[in-house]
Amino acid sequence: MASDGRASWGNQIEFILTLVGLAVGLGNVWRFPYLVFRNGGGAFLIPYFLSLFILGIPLFFMELSFGQFASLGPVKIWAINPAMKGLGFSMVLVSAFIALYYNVIISVCVYYFFASMTSKLPWSTCEDFTWASCYCRDSTMNNSDPDPWNSTRMECVRQFNATPFERDKVTSPSEDYFNRRVLHLSSNLADSGTVRWDLALCLLLAWTLVFLVLTKGIKSLGKVVYFTAIFPYIILTILLIRAVTLEGHREGVDFYLNPDIEKLGSAAAWSDAAVQIFYSLSVGQGGLIAMASYNQFNNNVLRDALLVPIIDAGTCFFAGFVIFSTLGFMAHNKGVSVANVAVGGPGLAFIAYPEAIAQMPVAPLWSILFFLMMMTLGFSSQFSIVETVLTGLTDEFPILSKSKKHALIFRGSCCVLGFLLGLPMVSEAGFHMLDIVDNATGGFPLLFVGLIEVICIIFVYGYQRFRRDIEMMIGATKFTRYMFYYFAPMWIVFTPLGLLAVIIFRCIQYEPLSVTTPDIFPAWADAIWWLIVIACFIAIPALFFVKFCKNGGNVVLHKVTSPSAAWRPQLSANCTGDYSKFAAVKSKKEQSPEKETEFDIHDIVAMPTLEAHLTATAREESEMTNGTVLETYDASGLGYDNMGYHRGYDVSEYKAHNAGFNQGNDKEEGTSESSARVHHPVATKL
Repeated sequence: MASDGRASWGNQIEFILTLVGLAVGLGNVWRFPYLVFRNGGGAFLIPYFLSLFILGIPLFFMELSFGQFASLGPVKIWAINPAMKGLGFSMVLVSAFIALYYNVIISVCVYYFFASMTSKLPWSTCEDFTWASCYCRDSTMNNSDPDPWNSTRMECVRQFNATPFERDKVTSPSEDYFNRRVLHLSSNLADSGTVRWDLALCLLLAWTLVFLVLTKGIKSLGKVVYFTAIFPYIILTILLIRAVTLEGHREGVDFYLNPDIEKLGSAAAWSDAAVQIFYSLSVGQGGLIAMASYNQFNNNVLRDALLVPIIDAGTCFFAGFVIFSTLGFMAHNKGVSVANVAVGGPGLAFIAYPEAIAQMPVAPLWSILFFLMMMTLGFSSQFSIVETVLTGLTDEFPILSKSKKHALIFRGSCCVLGFLLGLPMVSEAGFHMLDIVDNATGGFPLLFVGLIEVICIIFVYGYQRFRRDIEMMIGATKFTRYMFYYFAPMWIVFTPLGLLAVIIFRCIQYEPLSVTTPDIFPAWADAIWWLIVIACFIAIPALFFVKFCKNGGNVVLHKVTSPSAAWRPQLSANCTGDYSKFAAVKSKKEQSPEKETEFDIHDIVAMPTLEAHLTATAREESEMTNGTVLETYDASGLGYDNMGYHRGYDVSEYKAHNAGFNQGNDKEEGTSESSARVHHPVATKL
């Protein structure tokens, strides 16, 4: 427990393992290997590691330092720039959306984990007609035979009598099991169907585990990560050892690493690398800020910021060998190229890899280990993501955690709400909705939040001030000074430009879901997509506007947008109605040329003192502006009007000139009547 009552990590190992768990997630296993295959094999490692160097490590270090210095959550930490507090709420909202769909994916892993506890994996054959389609073909069947069941499935006979059999529509048992048994996936988003009760129970179990682990915040989280962050590496190693003993594994590895330099000329390869780094390291989600806020002030955050991204990148690379060695085995058995079985995302985790496992000896054991690894990878990230949301809200609204009972009720309520909001994603159209949420939160919001964050910290707050803050924490050692030769150009030039380039390319690349997949997503699906994106952004301009108005910005805005005194018909003959007073003034000026005004010194003495005059003026203007009285003088003595603009006179000048006339006598002795009448430089300005 920190001295100010804020919780802290038990030791630095807990913090590092939590960061590893947050960074290393499901995307390392099912997304990175596929991106390598799609973007030139080993050649993809060039843009990947360049993105890690330009975007990943600089942003990772910036957020960790930011959170550790202030010891505040992702919302309250924007005391550094109160006008941008909405950025903190955007981070929390992005994390909340990710937590919703991430637990749905974990619930599917939970389902497969329990389904694997049989003597024979259910997706190894097409024997179960309750979910196996007429196009389902397992390894014992001829893919070209329209009736491999010898007329025992009459519905298939009738189907192929009505419409010819098409070989390119043949599916594997693992594909049918996932789509027709686990998800009962509908044909499009409009056909929502019913909630799948078995998946709903798995989702309830997932949220229950999240609640139990986070009941005591980072105290309980710090203990659980010893298992959730380390265990996946043990399982990955076991799976790799098994994979390299299978026939065809070498073809899979060659396909994974074989470089295609021509692919580097594609902007898509560079964009994919940048987004993968950004998403994998959890930058822009507030998680790094929240976790670092529980550090001791002088923790060596630079060491952590260099270590964790390298571990994350190494895990991605390592997982690729596990996945493609196994896919090489599956392709060898089917007699096809690895390209025909390589897929990414849920298709890899729940279709391709389970199909490969089903062909192994003692298949249920390997399936249990694989899905146990997927569950722990998912939970290790999910725990930190949910804790980010809870930390951000409890820091901003302390009443939510003013006692242990309040904190427990709040955390439980958030988990219940997460479960309820996740139910639409376990309906028959649920995975279509999950695609929308994933696509909406994982693209523009994260990139824009990262760019605005860099601008606010490095350019608005200032690089030099931020550097001094970091050196205050970790010391200005020689190594630290050398590292700033790397971080300075990254933060000031290359990182913001890199983010801007990716955003521009993603904008060019963007196509509505209703255009790319019109048979699945209707036009209103794009509206849902935009609502999620806007929800992630709206807090930034909204809170900026509120802060602007509260600090008199609305008054300034009204003044600078109101017509000036010159706004009127320029010919006096045209000045009628509301402008008639200008005609009278102009006519008077034309009749009597303007001459310099002179004052009798006695008139000046008889005038109120300057302070009294300005105070009265300010009072009058206060009544006109609903009680808003601004400063009458500044530190230099220059007078201001009620809108904050200089009146043009110097108070000290007037006081010095008038000093001899306010001591009881109207004139100093020996002053002649003629010399008493002067042209007073200050009085003419009044």
